[in-house]
Amino acid sequence: MSPISNGQDRQLTVGIDIGSANITCAVGSVIPDSNRVKLLGISLTPSRGFRKGSIIHRNQLIEQLEKALLEAETMANTKVNNAILSVTGDHIRCLNTQAAVALNRNRTNSFPGDSTIIETDIDQVLNLAQAISLPPDRDILHTLPQEYLVDTLQEISNPVGLTGRRLEGRVHLVTAAASAMKNLVECVEELGIKVDGLVFQPLASATATLKDDEMQLGVTLVEIGASTTNIAVYHRGAVRHSAVLPIGAASLTNDIAVMLQISIEEAENIKIKYASAKASLSSPKLEFDLPAENSELSRSVSEHELSRYVEARMQEIFQLVINEISRADIKESLTYGMVLTGGGAQLRNISVLARDLLDMRIRIGTSNYIDGTADVADLPIHATAMGLMLWPIRADDYTQSSHISIKTFFEKLIQPIKEFF
Repeated sequence: MSPISNGQDRQLTVGIDIGSANITCAVGSVIPDSNRVKLLGISLTPSRGFRKGSIIHRNQLIEQLEKALLEAETMANTKVNNAILSVTGDHIRCLNTQAAVALNRNRTNSFPGDSTIIETDIDQVLNLAQAISLPPDRDILHTLPQEYLVDTLQEISNPVGLTGRRLEGRVHLVTAAASAMKNLVECVEELGIKVDGLVFQPLASATATLKDDEMQLGVTLVEIGASTTNIAVYHRGAVRHSAVLPIGAASLTNDIAVMLQISIEEAENIKIKYASAKASLSSPKLEFDLPAENSELSRSVSEHELSRYVEARMQEIFQLVINEISRADIKESLTYGMVLTGGGAQLRNISVLARDLLDMRIRIGTSNYIDGTADVADLPIHATAMGLMLWPIRADDYTQSSHISIKTFFEKLIQPIKEFF
């Protein structure tokens, strides 16, 4: 998929990250002769009508999407015609699979019975790997090659040009509910925006924030959203496991609202201003006043007391993350530990808590390959939107599928969805 030309001698690339709490729309221009993007405009708009990856009120979502697009277009001083969307939700399912083909064609080489591998062979292996039994309401969102085997040779990232008798491919598949993808696409297209692709949220965040060494030597990308936490485990340059946990930073807000008997909106503001993921780093002497109704006496709570509840919930979330990482079946340790992104990663002292709990390297993800307003692009809440902008020009590097164009991939994805309905 090529970046978009708007007729103004620049190639636009646009990402729309739709979450339960916010909608982020990022507009950028591809910097010529590079794999970088200049950020032209970005908006962060409250989300409505969308929860845990599914639309619960179509008109409300379209209204907020329109606001987000208008704000980003105004800042970028350009019209958006095409965009790439993020996808998440409890309808996402991920699995590893493999397939093999015999290389029995007659070709000229030095070893009788062997054949030289060409890109058509790789396509055949990947097509076979995708030929799994799926319910009629599900479709494959991503096919991510992990490695290839040629006869007894293993851990090959690109087998083109090698000779052998048998080619095996191991891949990671991300599947999603066809109806969820179709409904999301139709909401955006109702605003006159052509959807060029759909990307699983943690893969987009990884595209923006992870470095090559991290993906090669091992790292887990954890994107903490409002109602879901998305995970992608990388090792030897490929995704080894991914998952969606049905819990996110909104659970902290709900805990605060129940504990302090205040509204969700007030609890969210208190979480942002006063909460710490590590209670020991907050002072029991620092107190803040709670909102009081007309007949109520004023109340105050210490930051330490508030943070104890927040820390307990974050410990639960990190334990669920660790359980998912163990399912990746990676024997070696993940050298680079964990990278945190998403709005939940902006919680104060979250990296300290994660480091103490998990005993591994922890960092907050900041966007690479983005020029322009760095202080905005580097916010972890914007990592997915930054990755969506970068997807057209960097995705091949991260999925190791340079033999399949991104444009062709998305055409294969969206067409069956349209035909199914």
